[in-house]
Amino acid sequence: METLLDKRYRVIRTLGGGGFGETFLAEDTQMPSNRRCVIKQLRPIQNNPQIYQLVQERFQREAAILEDLGGYTDQIPTLYAYFQLNGQFYLVQEWIEGDTLTAKVQKQGLFSESGVRELLVNLLPVLEYVHSKRIVHRDIKPDNIIVRARNHKSVLIDFGAVRESMGTVFNSQGNPTSSIVIGTPGYMPSEQAAGRPVYSSDLYSLGLTAIYLLTLKQPQELELDSRTGEIIWHRHALSVSPTLAGVIDRAIAYHPRERFVTAREMLEALQFGSVSPTVPYNQPPAVNNVQPAPTVSYNQLPVANVQPPATLQNTVAVSPGSASHQPVNQSSGHRGILLGALIAGGLIGASIVIGFALNKTPQPVAESTPSTEASTTRQEQQDVTQSVQSQVPSSSEPSPSISSKTSFPPLPPTTQQEVDRPSPEEAVQNYYATINQGQYETAWNQLSPSLRSNKRLHPNGYLSYIDWWGGQVESIDVEEVNLVQANTETATVNARLQYLMKTGKQIPGSVRFSLLWDAENSRWIVSDAN
Repeated sequence: METLLDKRYRVIRTLGGGGFGETFLAEDTQMPSNRRCVIKQLRPIQNNPQIYQLVQERFQREAAILEDLGGYTDQIPTLYAYFQLNGQFYLVQEWIEGDTLTAKVQKQGLFSESGVRELLVNLLPVLEYVHSKRIVHRDIKPDNIIVRARNHKSVLIDFGAVRESMGTVFNSQGNPTSSIVIGTPGYMPSEQAAGRPVYSSDLYSLGLTAIYLLTLKQPQELELDSRTGEIIWHRHALSVSPTLAGVIDRAIAYHPRERFVTAREMLEALQFGSVSPTVPYNQPPAVNNVQPAPTVSYNQLPVANVQPPATLQNTVAVSPGSASHQPVNQSSGHRGILLGALIAGGLIGASIVIGFALNKTPQPVAESTPSTEASTTRQEQQDVTQSVQSQVPSSSEPSPSISSKTSFPPLPPTTQQEVDRPSPEEAVQNYYATINQGQYETAWNQLSPSLRSNKRLHPNGYLSYIDWWGGQVESIDVEEVNLVQANTETATVNARLQYLMKTGKQIPGSVRFSLLWDAENSRWIVSDAN
């Protein structure tokens, strides 16, 4: 006779095992679809009635936390159920169909820089939310990140808090404590190995995961600077840009005070292309969900509140290049202008003298009319681009926006449509397909600079964009796309959409897109939507 766990779950195969128990792939026989799920069997390390009672209480508390986390985002597995059986504890979680990062590397080899950036941009908002709940994951590594096959989103699995509950013992003073350290050697920093994880411990592990994807080097294979303890990895990834290298370097700094304080800070450094100097360490200690975390010797302040998810009016993010500028000192500004004028005058005078020396015969003068017309056209196009102020959501729901690190050049007038030019309708469909695949940075870069830099629509820049599309919208169904008008440089497209929200609610919407042709990159970009 077939045995069912909890008279319900049929085990298909064992996925793994260790000191805390085993993990199974199972089918839920009480669901019409026989839904597949992951069952984690956990056993306390001590067979003691008093300890068992404590473990039971902590297990229930940790299960409630996992339920809360999984209900917020599809980048953390949903908790379906938990139960106890024969003195052991069981968690029933969503089965994520896809490959771990380890498996993807084995199949495809090194990740490109853009692939690593996409991963970090995808995961950092998830970590920001986890940390806002005063939880540290404690075991981020390539094996614990799965790229979901359905939408290519990165999913964070195997939180360490429940396993820590299983390690509860009494210390020499008779107080309950944990006898184990959660984490993977090489991927966890020194303070975590000492049993004192903080929020930046997760950022450290994520940084080392990025290095593995870029180099195929496990942490133990990388050299350490004997004087500072810093990890030496640049020689294995010579083509990585200074921006990404700088972000990773700060994330994996040996001492917590030199790392990013929050996941949001790391994300902004990645998007805005600058890594600020290290500052005194003000990161709060992470609260152990089972018991108060041990006091750490760093300066500690309460963790900053996480920005609320994007509202319907704030869904289009700002261009990474649109950072605010400090006021310019007027006196120094005047001196700079005067000095610049003197230098420019000297250069012009020198060029005239050289010109006479080299050209002793008169040269024909080119007609100025064509260039004047081209200049006028370019100015008109710049005026159009700068005047665009809009967002890309539907009339019912907010719409996305995208940012790039380079401004688009003026569009030269053309007289003939390129043969391989994509249609405006295809551009709109591809835009939403990119969002559905979780490639938010790629989608963000399909918006014009003026749309990305709209502070009213994107008060927090790119973060507003991913707060909406990554945090609230499950998917978008493009039901109909119709071309209104098009020429060689502009187009107008109407789209009828269906938003599926993470709450399960479906919301219809319609958007009229204004598109500009980006000749340099041979693509349409979104300049306005309403």
